[in-house]
Amino acid sequence: MKSYRHEIWMQTPTRRSFVNLTPQIEDCVRESGIREGLCLVDAMHITSSVFINDNESGLHQDFEIWLEKLAPEKPHSQYHHNGFEDNADAHLKRQIMGREVVVAITNGKLDFGTWEQIFYGEFDGKRRKRILVKIIGE
Repeated sequence: MKSYRHEIWMQTPTRRSFVNLTPQIEDCVRESGIREGLCLVDAMHITSSVFINDNESGLHQDFEIWLEKLAPEKPHSQYHHNGFEDNADAHLKRQIMGREVVVAITNGKLDFGTWEQIFYGEFDGKRRKRILVKIIGE
């Protein structure tokens, strides 16, 4: 069994955003040389997320609106966590959108369902964060 590890560093210019990671993850799969296995993509920060969904801008706007209704950024005073930091909403949004995804690799390619893509969700941006890609298989 082979193992491959890669870090992707991300710094978004806005507090919240969604970034399609699929091309970068496909590059990692090719570079790994693994033909059959599993690919883990993990947001290595507690205010960001990795998830699978459709690459459709209207849907991403819907996520933004929905998440803001569930865990509004302001007023900052509504959260017990906020004091030194003002990012309690980002922690809650990450909890909803998830930490990581695992995708099967079949014949050297990500084995997606129709329309599936891998996304990074940033909920407290403007600073450098990392994403772990771990691939195992043969």
